[in-house]
Amino acid sequence: MTITQQYFLDTYRARQLGEPTPPAPGANDWQVVRELRDRRRFQAVLAGRPAHGRLRRALGRRLRPRSTG
Repeated sequence: MTITQQYFLDTYRARQLGEPTPPAPGANDWQVVRELRDRRRFQAVLAGRPAHGRLRRALGRRLRPRSTG
């Protein structure tokens, strides 16, 4: 059974029982991503690391051409 089929079955059952319908699949995905990002930033601050720009700075160090000289 696919996610869509399960969602429609759950919606049908909820309507039959007079309960609120469940959220559609994927409705809260971006909220979860934002909460995860905020938690990682918070943990970085607690650990004494910079909260912003860590990924870009790390990629810059890895991708910068090394000077021989």
